[in-house]
Parts: sequence; C-alpha cells; structure tokens
Amino acid sequence: MTKVRFKGPVEEIRGTLYDVVFKRSHSGKIIVAKHPGMTGVEWRKAQRAQRGRFALANAYVKAVKADPEAWAVYQKEAKKQGKRARDLAFSDYCNGKDLLSGEAGSSV
Repeated sequence: MTKVRFKGPVEEIRGTLYDVVFKRSHSGKIIVAKHPGMTGVEWRKAQRAQRGRFALANAYVKAVKADPEAWAVYQKEAKKQGKRARDLAFSDYCNGKDLLSGEAGSSV
C-alpha cells in the first residue's frame, strides 16, 4: 500500500505504485526505483549460496539484538563509526569478525 503525506508539496511517500517503488534510505533520502521483476528467475548455485550466507548474517543480527549487552556494544561502536549498529553486526558476521571478543569477552 502506498502512503503519501502532504505538507507543502509531499512530506512523505513510501510503498509501491504499479511498478515503481518509493522508499527512504537510512540517511533520510527518498529513493524511487522500478520494482524488480524476479518471477521466473532461476538462481545459479553461487547465488543460492550467497543468499544462504545473507540469511545466516541476518540470523546473527537478530541474535545480537536479542542480547542487550551485545547490542549495546554494537550501538556504541556504530555511533563511533557513523554507521548503523545493524549494518555493523551484519558486516562483522560476513567478514568473520567478532566485535565482542575484546570488550565483552564473549562470543555471540
């Protein structure tokens, strides 16, 4: 469902309208893109493997968010680097790093 808020020209728009997607980036900019048509796509073996790695990275982020101490460490480090904590945790998992090994002394 597309949502548009009017205040002046347009205050906010997000969602899908026909084959156009409106979304806001984490930096606040509005992104307008063509909706990807992925029906009937046959994924190659390497693509399936990459999607599996991304699924595991997302599971790691959820596990870190569930642990308040671990999440606090990621939020602190993300603030220092000017990044989002979620992105930092995802990147750490993909690169085989454990941000918590030095500060918290435990592995997530």
